[in-house]
Amino acid sequence: MSTDAWGITDGYRDTTGAWRATSEEARAALRHAMGATGGAGPPADAPVRVARAGETGRLSWRGDLRLEDGRTVSVDDRLPDDVPLGYHELVPPAGEVHRLIVGPRRCHLPEGLRTWGWAVQLYAARSEASWGIGDLGDLRRLAGWSARELGAGIMLINPLCAAAPVAPLQPSPYFPTTRRFRHPIYLRVEDVPGAWEAGADLARLAEAGRTLNAGRRIDRDAVWALKLRALERLWERFPGDPRFDRYRAELGAALEEFATFCTIAERHGAGWPVWPPEYRHPRSPPVARFAAEHEARVRFHAWLQWLLDEQLARAATALRVIQDLPIGVDAGGADAWAWQDVLASGATVGAPPDRYTSDGQDWGLPPFVPFKLRAAGYAPFIETIRATLRHAGGLRIDHVMGLFRLFWVPRGSSPAGGAFVRYPADDLLTIVALESARAGAFVVGEDLGTVEEGVRERLAEHRILSYRVLWFEPGPPTTFPALAMAAVTTHDLPTIAGLWTGADVRAQREIGLVPNEAGFAEMRERLRDRIGLSADAPVERVVEETHRLLARAPSALVTATLDDALAVEERPNMPGTTTQWPNWSIALPAPIEEIERRRLPRAIAAAVARGGSVR
Repeated sequence: MSTDAWGITDGYRDTTGAWRATSEEARAALRHAMGATGGAGPPADAPVRVARAGETGRLSWRGDLRLEDGRTVSVDDRLPDDVPLGYHELVPPAGEVHRLIVGPRRCHLPEGLRTWGWAVQLYAARSEASWGIGDLGDLRRLAGWSARELGAGIMLINPLCAAAPVAPLQPSPYFPTTRRFRHPIYLRVEDVPGAWEAGADLARLAEAGRTLNAGRRIDRDAVWALKLRALERLWERFPGDPRFDRYRAELGAALEEFATFCTIAERHGAGWPVWPPEYRHPRSPPVARFAAEHEARVRFHAWLQWLLDEQLARAATALRVIQDLPIGVDAGGADAWAWQDVLASGATVGAPPDRYTSDGQDWGLPPFVPFKLRAAGYAPFIETIRATLRHAGGLRIDHVMGLFRLFWVPRGSSPAGGAFVRYPADDLLTIVALESARAGAFVVGEDLGTVEEGVRERLAEHRILSYRVLWFEPGPPTTFPALAMAAVTTHDLPTIAGLWTGADVRAQREIGLVPNEAGFAEMRERLRDRIGLSADAPVERVVEETHRLLARAPSALVTATLDDALAVEERPNMPGTTTQWPNWSIALPAPIEEIERRRLPRAIAAAVARGGSVR
């Protein structure tokens, strides 16, 4: 497989082994999306150099090396082999300063890591105290119960990334306005400073919020309307706090920029490309004037992020919370506004056709242009990884193959007309390892779908755990690698009950999809053979035996979904749908208080717990 100067590959092998060549039309469209002009290639050099600990390399000059800790050392024509880990600057006698990034050779991974935990769609995990949606108070309760009574050591949660703060709220946690900041809808209002003194006014809003727990369909707009009113009233009473001041100082310009985006969006809508022209670039003088004129509202949105940071930190004390990193962001959102000069216009990220999605997928997310990302010193990527790791014990990178190559779909084309674009994998893996080491958090790579040869081996070299899913694996769990997270299913695939009863296939037919019935039948028959139950076995027995099967995996981590622990038939997300299925909006059928009393969650925990946990 060859790659042109822009990183566009000449083709790929799909999951059937067939070769799919990149068309000249796709190549031209993707070059245009990258900003190509004429026949010249992209700039060859960028003001950044990435090295791994102990590496040396030649320099074309003598000058100074300014270390991250403030020290300055002189260097001749070779990079010293004792440069500490971190972000430094190479300063030549004349010319542009270069960023030097030095990372470890491997990600952080605790010795003897071997534990289990729940995979939780937090929005769906409601308690009797919730305001219609699972929140960080619910996460704290679930984590404490799981660690204390069930011996869990981890909890994998959906991305908590923010959506634009205007209705209708985007339901998908994988289509965020930003990957650097979190969604205030997850705040437990009663845990906000001053809530206990707010009195009857807040009590009325809380009562209205709890009535939203009556149905399983989550109404984010109704939830946010109530929470916003409550939070605004608490903000009016907020006397200030040195911890908030320190948080603002620590997050700096990124936080102020995001809070400014939210404030403009409340007045002009969620998508910055349709804002008045003077507000379409974050560093324009009109944006600075707007932020100054609306300083109190900008500060309010920064305060919401501080509250989220505080509540998440408390929720993550009982066990290791694994944060989930989406593959991209909304093209009209805050991160795309901030980094519009680094993202592609006229192309989106997706996936090529495979056996389960014959038309392929277009996820509608704009990709970073590889040479522009490098020219920015990888700052957007570093900020994103660091923000996701905040208060995390682990990081799951959605579609980790995107560190090597991403499938770009030209605007106006179907996914079948897309092509793969290469990324500087060595540099990106080194940055991930550096941020992992600094956070003391392990990394899991979601390596499902079309995975090119050699990628899993490279990830293993960097101690990035593979993600092995029972539904996809041809062999039993005993054949899974040790350096992996093992699971039965994912949010995009059938639950155990949905597969076993046929409810998932029926649901696909009812909403107009054409399911791969032969594939799902084969999957069900393979499960039946492995757990040794008859075709009419009750669902709860199947769920329990499936997790006994999964527990045989030698993998470092094993996860079980709360959906399976409640024998839920509906999957959280149905790929290929928009309005046909209530994606990301189906609450669990029982509150957390009841989950704690039920037999099946405890039976699953007993099946998969294997000698405690490593903290």
